[in-house]
Amino acid sequence: MSHRKPLPSVVYFNQLLNSVTKMKHFSHSIHLFNHMCAIGLPVNEYTVSISIKCCCHLRRTNDGFALLGLCFRRGIVPNVCTFNTLLDGLVLEDKILEAETFFKKLIKHKLCEPNVVTYNTMIKGLCKFSNNVTALSLLRLMDQKGCKPDVVSYSTIIDSLCKDQMIDGAFKLFKEMIFQKHITPDVITYNTLISGLSKLSRWDDVYQMLKEMEDYSISPDVQTYNIFVDALCKEGKAKDAEDVISIMVKKGKVPDIVTYNSLIDGYCLRGEMTKAKTVFDAMVSKGIVPHVFTYNSMLNGYCKKSMIDEALDMFTEMTRNDLKPNVVTYNTMIQGLFKVGRCGAARMLFDEMRAQGLVPDELTYGIILEGLCNNHLLEDAISLFNIMGNSKLNSNIVVYTTLIDGASKCQKFNIARDLFQDMMVKGLQPDVRTYNVMIGCFCREGLCGDAKQLFLKMDENGCPPDNVTYRLLLQGYLNNQHCDDVKVLLTEMDGRGYSLDVSTLSLLIDSIADGSLNTNLSKLIGKLVPKELMDSPSFAT
Repeated sequence: MSHRKPLPSVVYFNQLLNSVTKMKHFSHSIHLFNHMCAIGLPVNEYTVSISIKCCCHLRRTNDGFALLGLCFRRGIVPNVCTFNTLLDGLVLEDKILEAETFFKKLIKHKLCEPNVVTYNTMIKGLCKFSNNVTALSLLRLMDQKGCKPDVVSYSTIIDSLCKDQMIDGAFKLFKEMIFQKHITPDVITYNTLISGLSKLSRWDDVYQMLKEMEDYSISPDVQTYNIFVDALCKEGKAKDAEDVISIMVKKGKVPDIVTYNSLIDGYCLRGEMTKAKTVFDAMVSKGIVPHVFTYNSMLNGYCKKSMIDEALDMFTEMTRNDLKPNVVTYNTMIQGLFKVGRCGAARMLFDEMRAQGLVPDELTYGIILEGLCNNHLLEDAISLFNIMGNSKLNSNIVVYTTLIDGASKCQKFNIARDLFQDMMVKGLQPDVRTYNVMIGCFCREGLCGDAKQLFLKMDENGCPPDNVTYRLLLQGYLNNQHCDDVKVLLTEMDGRGYSLDVSTLSLLIDSIADGSLNTNLSKLIGKLVPKELMDSPSFAT
């Protein structure tokens, strides 16, 4: 076309440009546009609009605005579709403040008459950042400007309200849409409400929504059922989810990868790996190819159940099927191997992970450090920690707590204390678990005075002691015959609404029996026994 003399009409070039864009070859479309300009074709508003759309899809909205400038320089008048595309590009790139400025400029300078798509695009951007109040204001502005909102306008805000668990506000808007504006909801509107209700476990309302859909002759789609299945699985109701899938099939809807993933994940979370594997095999038999998320769920389930051989078989199958494991996959497998004491295999997998070009994240190193500590390989854990240098890992309170706890369990008190002091020197604020680990460490060493001092510092440092803190300190006092402060601790626990666990209660009873504690404390101790413990057969015995 470009070599013909004379050149064909720009209309034919536009048709070609549009076809390439519909095939989503956006970079090629921009290249074609540049070539059209280079050979002197009289590009028009349609040509430029297509190219701007390609820039926005490629998240190059700045280039889109440069093309808008080209329009003005060439005397081409952009239409509302062009401005809508640019506005959507800004929203796609999360440039919400720029989008608001651009939207206001369109209205102020009367660059175009905003249509329902313009308003809907801006509402979508505001809802993306949970700015529901402004989105509602814009909905009201549409009416004032004579631009009638449609089902998309309302559904977008309803979806945002549901995601923010403002379900009552969502239903109020839903009723306004139907009864005041006479806008018929679509399947997307109902999916949004069903999703919001499912997350709040309002199952009666969910079934009511499904009935309403039938009344409006709106057929639930695969996504409707998937929302339902996913919510049930997350509540541990995988059997109910299977019943929903059966209904789904009877209604002529074919379960997809999302349906199966939710069900597999639900069974894995419950540790029902036989059922999870049955669903996995059924999915494969139907020709649905599992993806990385599917395998990760299965691996996580197997590793939590310490079924490491099954996990390794699944991991091998995954790579055999040309699926590339991601960081989550390796983290899960490494944690599983450490759990069953196969430290060498865990380290080899860590090396393989890096060889595959994957960058370990903080969670990876946390898993390895915890795994080494739990398997009494403290020196290796400290060595890895030191190798990391001044990284985020060395400024992570969870990592320090893991190492201190590991040192304590390996009876390396001096290392635990040095790590705690190093953490304080770096200006890191211990959390309640860090304090608990260190207080427990002091108590095991018989240093109840140091444990008490640390306990008193917690409130001063804005980290109030929790139930576990009191139990640890009580056990330390009782095991080391430091019974003078026991009454004070018990009284404070009562004031804070805390309770005793079995092991601490047993120590208190033994101390009263051998005369270490005054029997007058029995009544106070009785107040701290939780009801479930009081009702248990072992306590009665």
